Amino acid sequence: MRNLLADITPLRENADYRRLWLGLGLSSIGTQLTVVAVSLQVYALSQSTLVVGLLGIFALLPLVISGLYGGSIVDAHDRRKVALISSAVLWIITICIAVQAWTGLQNVLVLYLLVAAQSGAAGINQAARSAIIPRLVRPALLPAANALSMIIFGLGTTIGPLLAGVLVAGVGYAWTYTVDVLTFTAALWALFKLPSLPPVGEVRRAGIKSVLEGLRFLGTKPNVRMTFLVDLCAMVFAMPRALLPAIGAVWLGGGATTAGVLLAAIAAGSLLAALFSGPLGHIRRQGLAVIWSITLWGASISGMGAAVAFGGHHAGAGTSPWIVAAVAALVVSGIADSVSGVFRSTILQSATPDNMRGRLQGVFIVVVAGGPRLGDLFAGGAGQVFGEAMAAVIGGILCIAAVWLMARWQPRFVRYDARHPEP
Repeated sequence: MRNLLADITPLRENADYRRLWLGLGLSSIGTQLTVVAVSLQVYALSQSTLVVGLLGIFALLPLVISGLYGGSIVDAHDRRKVALISSAVLWIITICIAVQAWTGLQNVLVLYLLVAAQSGAAGINQAARSAIIPRLVRPALLPAANALSMIIFGLGTTIGPLLAGVLVAGVGYAWTYTVDVLTFTAALWALFKLPSLPPVGEVRRAGIKSVLEGLRFLGTKPNVRMTFLVDLCAMVFAMPRALLPAIGAVWLGGGATTAGVLLAAIAAGSLLAALFSGPLGHIRRQGLAVIWSITLWGASISGMGAAVAFGGHHAGAGTSPWIVAAVAALVVSGIADSVSGVFRSTILQSATPDNMRGRLQGVFIVVVAGGPRLGDLFAGGAGQVFGEAMAAVIGGILCIAAVWLMARWQPRFVRYDARHPEP
């Protein structure tokens, strides 16, 4: 059993990493509260899945710009300072989201603009935090550290959506956003306690030239590049987030609470995989593991769509018993996503030199956070055309087809061996 459980050696060996992990774990719950509550509020104001999906477009452009440019800032400056300043900006934006709810603006455009600002600050913040981890733990423990990060993600995206559904239904949007404001102080505290983390090696001045240098590096490193491309296959075609408010309101019944439960099911699977991630440190064919994990993700999302379709329309008629099958499918999808994320992060960190990690982490953040935003638009549009259940089925099938086409195009990624990390 001990060999199956997550390796907590990084937490034992490094107090700075331990504080960072704990602080971000608390703040991630509040962040997910806001992510889910904003989607629910937009749907409540518009009654349109497509309008919910458009949240992704407003978030995408600032995320792309800040992720790419922010990566060059991370490589040129003290990573602690960059993470701390960007976190403070995120905290202020979270306060603004709470204020719009307390004042009763009821304006979708205001929410779009606040989400866009939040996304821009998050691109820089996440690039800095991800680039900090390889400076705090030794290389052999990177898979363990990434699995521990997935525990944070799993806890946040399990507890956050569940609380969002309950809080929105019970006390409203304003108090829900206020909880995020309070929990975000944990992340600020953890970052403040870090030591100085100045750049290592050759330092390039932050700017377009530095960004282009990072993109040129990526263009010549097929294994690193594939970690981004295969994740886009999963997130663009098979991210069900924009479908869940309508699935809860129209298909399975239960409204916001059901949407929160479904989102939490993905996160619960992620958390389950991270908690029992001990064997992942022994897997050497990490590229092949990513391909099969994304295949399982696509199959699970299609399975969720099929369960919703069989359940039929239950608006105003209680909750459909098919919610059990839908939740089970999404738990499996979370397991697959967690395993994929651990290995994609490990390949990126192991195969990238330290003086390029900020820029490559910036690209990683653009893909990891931007892919789901594109997925929101794809799912929202497909839901309008085919219905939410069929949109999930089709998206899962397209995901599987796309990732195996990628594997055939880049067989070197399938052969990637962690003992000899080649970019």
